[in-house]
Amino acid sequence: MSFFKKLFGGNGSSSASEPELYEGFKIYAEPVKEDGSFRLTARIEKEIDGEVRSHMLIRADTFQNAETASDAAVTKAKMLIDQMGERLLDSKPFT
Repeated sequence: MSFFKKLFGGNGSSSASEPELYEGFKIYAEPVKEDGSFRLTARIEKEIDGEVRSHMLIRADTFQNAETASDAAVTKAKMLIDQMGERLLDSKPFT
């Protein structure tokens, strides 16, 4: 099964987590089980003008267990929020 099918199809990914709130954003750590390890992934959301916008953070980093991958995902998401702020949720690709 492909990485993206696992990620978006629900097969192979861990169960949905409670979000961590940070600077008005919600961070959902969603590690994906892949070849005996867990890939660092997280969904970052924020409501702007009544619309929930989101960004999917997917890294090449892998970890031996889901908890460690989740912790790292939250840390990376916070760094990204600090660097990008709401621009992270723009529909335009990064340049």
